Amino acid sequence: MRKIKLNYWIKIILELGKVRISLPIAISALTGYVLKTNIFDVQAWMLMAGVFLMSCSSGAINHLQEYKTDALMPRTKNRPIPSGKISPKATFWVAAGFFAYGAFLLIANFPILVFLTSFLTLISYNAIYTPLKKVTAFAVAPGSLVGALPPYIGWFAGGGNWDSGPIFWVALFFFIGQIPHFWLLLLMFGKEYELVGFPSLHAVFNDNQIKRLSFTWILATISTALIVTLEVLRGNILMFFLLIYIFYVLFSLSIAMIIKHDIQARPAFYKLNFLYLFMMIILIADSLF
Repeated sequence: MRKIKLNYWIKIILELGKVRISLPIAISALTGYVLKTNIFDVQAWMLMAGVFLMSCSSGAINHLQEYKTDALMPRTKNRPIPSGKISPKATFWVAAGFFAYGAFLLIANFPILVFLTSFLTLISYNAIYTPLKKVTAFAVAPGSLVGALPPYIGWFAGGGNWDSGPIFWVALFFFIGQIPHFWLLLLMFGKEYELVGFPSLHAVFNDNQIKRLSFTWILATISTALIVTLEVLRGNILMFFLLIYIFYVLFSLSIAMIIKHDIQARPAFYKLNFLYLFMMIILIADSLF
């Protein structure tokens, strides 16, 4: 019985931390670290753990910020707070715990700039993007900092500077990639946002216009992916595999848009998400081997 209860609370805590988002953010920070140091050591694990916990804190704070509107949307009504599995007060302490442990790991093991950049990422999401999306459907632009900053966290942890090395192109790729990522989400769930009074792109554009705009940003994402591939990678077999996938995404989505005049939001969303993950894996492997 105790084991079942413990598993129940672990599941809730992990859901509050938005683990499926927090883990890729930690890997993104690892990417910056390995790019700078060319090693995967104990410090790399400390970095990943610290960034992961900071991101989990951000996720739990977001649950606190939006539990009232979450209760009104079919997609989110079963989240921990609106479903009554945990109280807002308990969620606050979960968020504080995530933050305290994450901050300790980063401050104790790395220059203070690493923690400050991680904290800025949290601020970008919880204090900029989340409030802005209640005001404008274009909150994604400043909110894209959430994607661009984690590689810099790792770069700083490895001793890098703002303006040195390939990290700018990597961060730009993730910055631009956040825009079609969010817009495809709006295509899938925009009607639910309208249920709670959030501004939606559908109030400004029709579905076809949103799809064309999303496709434009997808092309920009693919362009920066090509720049990263050609500027950062060392021309080995890993680069070849990444290029194959980049051109596959370009070809498949271009065919859908040009011939069928339509992009299915969900398949495009998953293809882009895999591109982000594949890019991180290839960059890490290329730097290590």
